[in-house]
Amino acid sequence: MFRARTVLRRTGSVTALAAAGVLAAAGIASAHVTVHPESYAKGATDGVLTFRVPNEEDAASTTKVQVFLPADHPVLGVLVTPQDGWTAKVTNTKLKTPVKTDDGTITDAVSEITWTGGRIGAGQYQDFNVAFGQLSDDTDQLTFKTLQTYSDGKTVRWIENPSGGEEPENPAPVLKLTAKGAEGGTATTPSTSSKSSVSTESTASSSDSTARGLGVAGLSVGVLGLAAAVFAVLRSRATESRAE
Repeated sequence: MFRARTVLRRTGSVTALAAAGVLAAAGIASAHVTVHPESYAKGATDGVLTFRVPNEEDAASTTKVQVFLPADHPVLGVLVTPQDGWTAKVTNTKLKTPVKTDDGTITDAVSEITWTGGRIGAGQYQDFNVAFGQLSDDTDQLTFKTLQTYSDGKTVRWIENPSGGEEPENPAPVLKLTAKGAEGGTATTPSTSSKSSVSTESTASSSDSTARGLGVAGLSVGVLGLAAAVFAVLRSRATESRAE
């Protein structure tokens, strides 16, 4: 019986360590600044992009967020959803190549959006919603380089692009553009009430999906560990019965 209890304790320790490792990995996976949904169809019109900004610091709050929109593949008709406690500053830039649309020729577009005045505390995140009129149809993805400034003066630069298939330390939020007609983000404009209420219930990001997947994996590891422990106990008892 002593041996069975020893096996049970060891199995429980291994299971706990494995679960802790999975949860730690899940936390890392969801810590980046991301854009939601993950994709839209090329040339999509009247949609919403949500930039999710998590706070990674334990002793400082996020006080400023700067999102830079791609100038080579401009996002047209940008509108910023009011965010409680935050003030948004929108910067326009003259386009090197004007874009022709059904409503006329566009000569300038939003190049930067800066949110200030609010605070994202430790263990919290904030969603910033941006409506658009039309996305580019001549590229496969849009990269939104982002700067995140903390109350202690530290600035994290989410500006790196993946290299060799590996995710960099500070990846920039990337929106994939799929072929027209393919599945992607919704192309309809949400109602005013839904725009103002989107905060903690925004579309889940790929990072969040990864975190949930890792959580399920951790649960599976725990179940397998418990099953192994029970088997060890039963086997030990059977051995003792035969010995008697």
